[in-house]
Amino acid sequence: MKKRIILAAAAIMLATASLSTAAQNAPLSTPAIKNSVGNGKPTLVFFQNPYGGPCRAQKRELDKLSAGQMKGKFNIAAVNAIDQNDQKAFYDYGVRSLPSLVLVDKAGKISKVFPPGIQSSDSVAAAINALK
Repeated sequence: MKKRIILAAAAIMLATASLSTAAQNAPLSTPAIKNSVGNGKPTLVFFQNPYGGPCRAQKRELDKLSAGQMKGKFNIAAVNAIDQNDQKAFYDYGVRSLPSLVLVDKAGKISKVFPPGIQSSDSVAAAINALK
């Protein structure tokens, strides 16, 4: 039993470590991601359940950001937990908690994996502005 717990913990660490390294190509798992990544702007991949309270709160933060000072400076690719066609993206990006955000740079490389949970518009703006 103890050995299984250790192996499971190691597998989780390996899955999350692979995404935490910068310069990894962003998986183009959904049409929304394919249409947004690599078109000259950074892309924020937003993993969500549109009916969940925390995800709706995160969406309000992102709407505030995209309508304000960062308008037109980045794309949002929404990945929906309820849409069967979006399920592969959750596995490809290693997302297990919602809401989750992944920032992809202009070249299509993963730049930042935010910790799960609601991120403020200021922290997301700072990460986008930090991209070269």
